Amino acid sequence: MIEFTTPAVVAPDPQANATDLLVDRVAATPDLVLFSLPTADGGWSPVTTREFYDQVIALAKGLVAAGIQPGDKIGLMSKTRYEWTLVDFATWFAGAVLVPVYETSSPTQVRWNLGDSGAVAMIVETPDHFARFDEVHPELPAIRNTWQIDLGDLDKLAAAGVDVSDEEIERRRNLAVGSDIATLIYTSGSTGKPKGCVLTHSNFVELSRNAAVALDEVVNTPGASTLLFITTAHVFARFIAVLAVHAGVRVGHQADTKQLLPSLGSFKPTFLLAVPRVFEKVYNVSEQKAEAGGKGKIFRAAADAAVEHSALLEEGKKIPFGLKVKFALFDRLVYSKLRAAMGGNVTYAVSGSAPLGPRLGHFYHSLGITILEGYGLTETTAPATVNLATKSKIGTVGPTLPGVSIRLADDGEIQVKGIDVFKEYWNNPEATAASFDGEWFKTGDLGSFDEDGFLTITGRKKEIIVTAGGKNVSPAALEDPIRANPLVGQVVVVGDKKPFISALVTLDPEMLPVWLNNNGEDAGMSLDEAAVNPAVNAEVQRAIDAANETVSRAESIRKFTILTTEFTEASGHLTPKMSIKRNIILEDFSPQIEAMYSGAPATEGHSIVS
Repeated sequence: MIEFTTPAVVAPDPQANATDLLVDRVAATPDLVLFSLPTADGGWSPVTTREFYDQVIALAKGLVAAGIQPGDKIGLMSKTRYEWTLVDFATWFAGAVLVPVYETSSPTQVRWNLGDSGAVAMIVETPDHFARFDEVHPELPAIRNTWQIDLGDLDKLAAAGVDVSDEEIERRRNLAVGSDIATLIYTSGSTGKPKGCVLTHSNFVELSRNAAVALDEVVNTPGASTLLFITTAHVFARFIAVLAVHAGVRVGHQADTKQLLPSLGSFKPTFLLAVPRVFEKVYNVSEQKAEAGGKGKIFRAAADAAVEHSALLEEGKKIPFGLKVKFALFDRLVYSKLRAAMGGNVTYAVSGSAPLGPRLGHFYHSLGITILEGYGLTETTAPATVNLATKSKIGTVGPTLPGVSIRLADDGEIQVKGIDVFKEYWNNPEATAASFDGEWFKTGDLGSFDEDGFLTITGRKKEIIVTAGGKNVSPAALEDPIRANPLVGQVVVVGDKKPFISALVTLDPEMLPVWLNNNGEDAGMSLDEAAVNPAVNAEVQRAIDAANETVSRAESIRKFTILTTEFTEASGHLTPKMSIKRNIILEDFSPQIEAMYSGAPATEGHSIVS
């Protein structure tokens, strides 16, 4: 059994809880700008550490005045915004526990999270969120209070708490020790009913303190800042938000991805947090924009040069003179414009939730942006491994973080133990017992280590397809490169117990009209029309052919179907972090799947559409 451990670099403090991170930050830098709030004119208004702390205390007093008791669960349904972290810390200072609810959750999901957790209060952001909660409120008799951010209820709460003493808040904030529950985060439910992950105060405290040392160049540089746009209800952004408070990183928020580029331009972050789909989108939009302006060939040549340049640098090889000249030219024509579009100051980006792929990793590296891919789950408080500024390999998810151990079981399953591993599943001892081997959490993911301890994710144990011929196929190895194509929205590889591998493909509705226009087709055609369009089919086939070149013939995709619909969270086919719900898709689209295996035998390059 292969095992790698990185010892903790910060001495553990079993008595500390998450409130200590903010208290320590106030003592160290009370006047540091810790947050920037968007203003109506497109600018940003500063909030210092002391101002944030004062607001946290005021809101905590309001929660106490409203009857919130130590240990009570409070639901929060809101997009990524400043108030999310304000509520998070205020809840901790009041001695309570936050239960995040995705802002996209259906009433049924809201009912499950709040009912299973035993929440006694609910904070929503918008009237729409309230309507979804209100639909199931009669089935949640434990919910005594409901507050709406957009109605100014947080300010009203703070005003109602003025008679609560500072001593009471200090008493409450010190009740929890490291081993106590800090939050209850429900899994996305991609493999069944969501399970509540009990994350402790030590999970946040020890991981933040150790990760800040490991990511020193990212979070501890003067003026370090980030613009959060992925949902804070997910553990990935939630942990970074807490880490930013600990490390003194200036944070802005922009939940509307349509406003992301203008916000990046005005905020000018030094590092970003994103999932691979964001980096793919930036690349694809840039490529298609260049194509529309008659400069598509230049962009692709620049991309090729960037990838070649970065790969040679990583291998420690000398850059040929011709490539140096080309690189300098493209830097002026292409790379500098992309850097400017992201605000001009981004030097690092932390990426998680799915593999980025070496090509995009090398492309951004040549832009001067080092993408630090990491790996983790809700059960590991987000990161278990991450590439470091001083220790990075493109195509891997890096070495273990300080305080974390990873081993590979005999079947290649990744197992984790250490400061980041959750305590248990809420009210579910059977699931907890099934997920642990002693202290080791069994992730269900498959991976491999290189000789330096850098982890590469190779697939998910439950998703391995075994063809009728007995060939084991990891879907992700084919899906990830296909999804990088600008036309492709999502792709699901199928073929379990079948004679060959096939795929369901959806088109990206945003990129489709741009691509059609750039390729001399009718940009106004519908998804139904595009699914049977020869040019569209040929482009999807090209993406599949490229992916097939990376695997053996037995593992290659022989047929594909372009669906005339999208996979969305609303349709029930994607999780809030945009991962596919494979089992539901296989069930909902079983007729299309079966159609690919009926009739004539498969041949390379053959496709059917529906």
